[in-house]
Amino acid sequence: MIEPVLPDGILTLDRDSGVALSEQIYRGIRDAVRSGHLQAGTRLPSSRRLAAGLSVGRNTVNTAYELLQTEGIIRSRSGAVPVVMEELRLETAIDAASGTRARPELSSRGALMAADMRGPGWGGRHSDGALQPGAPALDTFPFDDWARVLRRAARSVRSHNLQYRNYTGLPALKAELARHLLLERGVQADPEQILITASMQAILTLLAQGLADPGDTVWIEEPGYIGARTAFHGAGLKMVPLPTDGEGADPAAVPPGTKTPKMIYVTPSHNYPLGMRMPLARRLALIEAARVSGAIILEDDYDSEFLFVGRPVAALHGLAEAERIVYMGTFAKSLMPGLRIAFCVLPTSLIESMSQMVRNFGCAANVQTQAALAQFIDSGLYQKHLKHIRQIYEERGRYLVGTLRKRLGNQIDVDMPTGNVQVTAKFQDTVDDVALAKAMQARGFSVSPLSNCYIGGGRRSGLIIGFADATQDQVAAGVAALSVCLDDARSGSNRLG
Repeated sequence: MIEPVLPDGILTLDRDSGVALSEQIYRGIRDAVRSGHLQAGTRLPSSRRLAAGLSVGRNTVNTAYELLQTEGIIRSRSGAVPVVMEELRLETAIDAASGTRARPELSSRGALMAADMRGPGWGGRHSDGALQPGAPALDTFPFDDWARVLRRAARSVRSHNLQYRNYTGLPALKAELARHLLLERGVQADPEQILITASMQAILTLLAQGLADPGDTVWIEEPGYIGARTAFHGAGLKMVPLPTDGEGADPAAVPPGTKTPKMIYVTPSHNYPLGMRMPLARRLALIEAARVSGAIILEDDYDSEFLFVGRPVAALHGLAEAERIVYMGTFAKSLMPGLRIAFCVLPTSLIESMSQMVRNFGCAANVQTQAALAQFIDSGLYQKHLKHIRQIYEERGRYLVGTLRKRLGNQIDVDMPTGNVQVTAKFQDTVDDVALAKAMQARGFSVSPLSNCYIGGGRRSGLIIGFADATQDQVAAGVAALSVCLDDARSGSNRLG
């Protein structure tokens, strides 16, 4: 009987690839069966003949054949050549109605959760250019101090803390946060009320999914934080703009007859993106509006650590009935976004259920990072770092605004920052801020368009410009680029973008 041979092109060995020759033989035959080049019933060469043909050892071929037989691709018996057992060819699914290849698609809920609410022209999405809003300064971060507490945490965090316990946060960090919030923000909370996750977005998603049903109404500042809009949109909630003025969100400006909210989202310490602080009278009015409507206030204490002028205003949480407010914070701006640590203070009635949601969502924060942060706060290093960067950020913010006013003072409105890590430059003329942002990004500046932060009417055109991580040279270059882009926009030049 003539012994079979493999068709040409089935096996090509690459002896310099670093992949074992037996593995290459196994893959080559397997793929040939899947592609239909070797069909069921095809007889393969004996291990001796194939080894001679490929100039490899017989054991190499035997190893490949054993793998193929283990997977049921071939049948090999002593004294007989191997035979292909069955076809493994994968047919391409065709949609009967359209005649096109069928592809996996998101569900309706998945489409809501995957929506890009930031819209076109949002800075920092694909690259980290200069002047990016929300970006803290890396040149001021205490890397050596952080490395020391991180090493200490890596050595000391052992036992059950490295298992599945404490999914909602390390007790040591919860205790430090409770003390810190009481001293700095007037927030009274037991450590058990504090829930720690990997990001503010995770917290907003948990709250949106857990505290409201699809179709429920949430009031959100206008203009407002797009991350919150993303969470509410993903939960299928109806968002109603909560108008803002120079004192922040104004519940009295909500049109009569507006549907009662289930939740009210605000950033009272520093409105995002305009930066104004909400005075006490307005805070009390907001608390009263929530009480009358039965809504839960979601207080995002955005950038409360950075206050350049005046005294801090008390957190809403410290003024109202704690059962009606969820207080939220993050270390993304005061330290680094890459630490992936955020937290919220829950009403006691929600502790058990929301803790289980964290477990179900799988959005827990890294344990060793939490331990290091607890040590960082307890040692006083965190307060030392905040004191240091407040002064630097104030200088950088004032330099940016001064440069903008000097170069573009007759074209923009921009307030000197009282805190925060970015400013908003509003244009006096009608300008396509999305196109302008794209043009700036093409020049290496990751600014973002103000108009994207609106969901209702009355959109204002402008740019959100970060200063915390900006050098004076970057500011000067960015303002010069903005001047050119504005000239191009007014002249209708096709150079814009």
